Amino acid sequence: MSEYGVPVPMTDVRDGFWGSFRDTLVREAIPYQWAALNDALPETAEKSGCMRNFRIAAGLETGAFHGYPFQDSDVYKWLEGVACSLRWKPDPALEALADGAIRIIAAAQQPDGYLDTYYIIRGLDRRWTNLRDDHELYVAGHLIEAAVAYWQATGKRVLLDAAIRFAAHIDSVIGPEEGKLHGYPGHPVLEMALMRLYDAAGDERHLRLAAYFIRQRGKQPLFFEEERLRSGREDAWKGSPLGLRYYQAHAPLTEQRDAVGHAVRAMYLYSGMADVAGATGDGELAAACRRLWESAVRRRMYVTGALGSSEHGEAFTFDYDLPNDTVYGETCASVGLVFFARRMLCLEPRGEYADVMERALFNSVLSGMQLDGKRFFYVNPLEVVPEACRWDRHKSHVKPERQPWFGCACCPPNLVRLLASLEDYAAVRHGDTLYLNLYLGGTLRDGGLVLETESRYPWDGRVELRVTAAPWEERSLALRIPGWCRVWRLLLNGEEAAAECREGYALLRRRWQTGDRLNLELEMIPRWVRTDPRVREDAGKVALQRGPIVYCLEEADNGKDLHLLRRGPDPSAETRWEPDTLGGVVTVLTAGLREGSDWPEDRLYDFRDAPEARPVELKWIPYYAWANRGTGEMRVWIRE
Repeated sequence: MSEYGVPVPMTDVRDGFWGSFRDTLVREAIPYQWAALNDALPETAEKSGCMRNFRIAAGLETGAFHGYPFQDSDVYKWLEGVACSLRWKPDPALEALADGAIRIIAAAQQPDGYLDTYYIIRGLDRRWTNLRDDHELYVAGHLIEAAVAYWQATGKRVLLDAAIRFAAHIDSVIGPEEGKLHGYPGHPVLEMALMRLYDAAGDERHLRLAAYFIRQRGKQPLFFEEERLRSGREDAWKGSPLGLRYYQAHAPLTEQRDAVGHAVRAMYLYSGMADVAGATGDGELAAACRRLWESAVRRRMYVTGALGSSEHGEAFTFDYDLPNDTVYGETCASVGLVFFARRMLCLEPRGEYADVMERALFNSVLSGMQLDGKRFFYVNPLEVVPEACRWDRHKSHVKPERQPWFGCACCPPNLVRLLASLEDYAAVRHGDTLYLNLYLGGTLRDGGLVLETESRYPWDGRVELRVTAAPWEERSLALRIPGWCRVWRLLLNGEEAAAECREGYALLRRRWQTGDRLNLELEMIPRWVRTDPRVREDAGKVALQRGPIVYCLEEADNGKDLHLLRRGPDPSAETRWEPDTLGGVVTVLTAGLREGSDWPEDRLYDFRDAPEARPVELKWIPYYAWANRGTGEMRVWIRE
């Protein structure tokens, strides 16, 4: 296994596309979510109770716990999003608000380091009795991630010290030693959080505990089964094909062959496994990461980067089962896929990982938030008929419009913390080679090498990189050539560059000079996408993609009954930049056919020939922007 790569964050991000979304985060989404966490949204929004739980646990109020066992995690993800935003947009008022929340959280911590309001309020005698379902370790993971991020952004240690104390308490309760619980998280996230804490604090205990969780999971005797028998609880998945696969705990990770179970848990678990594999040099774990990546991405992922085919368990099902209208496609699963992809890029620099990371970011992640930053999708479908969402209980989890908040509100702050930290996903260094994975506009500093990048990506395929400082020694730069791009060229100081192509990257090695200029030109044209014919739902259908953006048809542009539309005989497409549409987007116009216009109204069935199809123009918009113009039908795949 190669040396584990090091993420190289971009600074001074001035990207036009992502910049507008990140401005919306700090201007609208972060304040809106703070109001939600304090139950200050209009009555139509579901209540959170999150900050009130902390005030009760800290003795500042009296009352009962409200919400799910993992309710605390919502404020931790919000704090992480705040911390990341403070790195690039300092805001003393927002920082003071976060400091106040942290003081309340720290006041709730118990003398032994325990910090979970669900059990502090409901009874500490019951803690650590249900690792499988009660999310104590999940909540701890999000506390640690927020704490490290806030310390890195502000230098303040109040939350970090609380997280370190909680981690020490967990280490005293769970582990391989005699007298400890030989368990692991029911909902993973603590694994990669401990690795982040290890990187920040350098304490080997955090690495050992993360590695224990990864290597112990699924070993005989199965801890979750023993725990259930001790408690006398019913098997939550009795009669379901999921069973312990729901938790990815049915077998050791090194023996698992398929991405199974709850999709969010899977992505978080695989991300932590990749971190442990990289830090310890465990080739067996790295091989398991590759195997599970291939299962998830090559056989069980939607064209938008969504994961989780079934509402039952919010889970993967089987290979090539990708229904469009009953999909779960939780926003958090796509966020987790981005985490996993970045860690796979650290394990080994392969363009496929960055391609998937980009696919999820521009499509299934971004669709989770309304353009105004104040409404959210939990489920991200690829086909919607509003009446079906209302009347068909098998589709009731699919919403035709974004919601103001959720009782289980994991997705909104998760999306915010990812977009607020987007610069951390731009590049990875392996040895003396810097791999550029996302074409953001901004500054990359790696040792003595400083690069300034500019682009109008994803609307334009031209990317410019200028060297503004250079080291004395030779260095390699690797520019990703996206899998969607068939034609490209690379210029160095105006001349064709003789680049080596390897694993989806164009590599240039030289002694860089201040003033060197690289110009990457990616052909960005609309392309028709087809799927493996084993995907039954999309056999004989096409989708439309331009650059990293997947497109869809909406009722607002194409009328009702989108199922009657199919691609026309002319495959060409016309693109238009529409600055006043959906915040400014490139739309695509294609030839289409609409069937059924001459069907008699008094006949449900008839023996007539196939109905005539009349030519129509189809207008496609970016998938991420659907449901921003009212409620209506939407569809990604249409018939040929």
